[in-house]
Amino acid sequence: MASIDDSLSRADELHFTRPVPKSAGAQMRFLVKQLKSTREAARLLGISQRTVERYVRDQLRQPKPALAARLAAEVRRRWQPLVRKRAREQAARQTGLVIETRARFGFTAAPGTTDDGRMRRITQHLPPQYASRLFAAQEAGAPEAELRAIAAEGLQEIYFKDSGARATSLLVEFTDIDYVDFAF
Repeated sequence: MASIDDSLSRADELHFTRPVPKSAGAQMRFLVKQLKSTREAARLLGISQRTVERYVRDQLRQPKPALAARLAAEVRRRWQPLVRKRAREQAARQTGLVIETRARFGFTAAPGTTDDGRMRRITQHLPPQYASRLFAAQEAGAPEAELRAIAAEGLQEIYFKDSGARATSLLVEFTDIDYVDFAF
């Protein structure tokens, strides 16, 4: 199942102006510089301080797959924070964001209707107010269910209710996410 938190993070990466370090040594040096000590980098990655020092000096070059994944994820999470912040502020104030998803949408509507949930592929622009709420919730460490509820509310209002022009009593459930991607 796709994660909205991960999708928002991947959308951040589209705004990077420089490539993320590729080699293990360069990634480790960046992480040590950000955390200001090899001890903190070792604690974060779950390895020994000596191992971190070996990667920094390029004495070790090929980390095991699990360590390589953790290292790459931590570097991407900390890479170009000002560029990431600027892009998010612009999306939250002016441009909004685009959500592309394939998920099951179920509805709660008036009695007697046949609004059974079904898989739909939707690409929709959401206004800045929903971008702002999603970013604020993500930064506050909100659980996936809360992020999904904000995205569902945005799709409900903009896509299904056509900004209040139709189906005013419709409530949308956003479940069984096959994939979700954001762009801003």
